[in-house]
Amino acid sequence: MTYTGKWTLHSVMTFDEENMPVYLTPEEYLASPMPYIDETDEEAVADEIRERKKTIGTFLKICDDGKLYMLMPLPEGVSQEEIDKAVSAGVIKLVDGAMADEPMKWELRDGELWFDTGIEGDLYGEKFDSWIKPIDDNGYFNFMNFRFVRED
Repeated sequence: MTYTGKWTLHSVMTFDEENMPVYLTPEEYLASPMPYIDETDEEAVADEIRERKKTIGTFLKICDDGKLYMLMPLPEGVSQEEIDKAVSAGVIKLVDGAMADEPMKWELRDGELWFDTGIEGDLYGEKFDSWIKPIDDNGYFNFMNFRFVRED
C-alpha cells in the first residue's frame, strides 16, 4: 500500500445514547445533536456548526520526505490579506491551502506506516512510546477520534 498523498476525513467517533462509540460520516456529524450546548441559543449553535465544519474539513498529507501534516481549512470569511498577515507574523503555517501545525514524523516499519504523535507520558508509571501504527485492518488511518481514507 502507498501511504503518501492526501487522506480525507472518513468519519468522526462520537457516543450514542448508551454512551457507546459510533462513527459518523462528516455529513452525519454535522447534523448530529448537540447535547452539550443549549440548542435554543442560536449563537451557540452557530459556533458549534463552525467548529464542526472545521473538523470535517480536516485532512492529512503524508509526504515522501517523512513528514505528516494534519491540516485544517481556513476559517470562513477571512480575507486573503488577513491570511497573508497571519502567515507573515508566524501565527499560522499554510500547506496545500490549509492551516498546518508543525509536521509529525512518519516511517515504514516492516512495510507498515508508523508515525510520531508527539504525545508523551506514562501509563502506570511506565513511559510509553509516542510512535503508533495508525492503519487498521480496514485501511483507515486512525488518530484520536478520527478515521481518514487515502484519496486515489
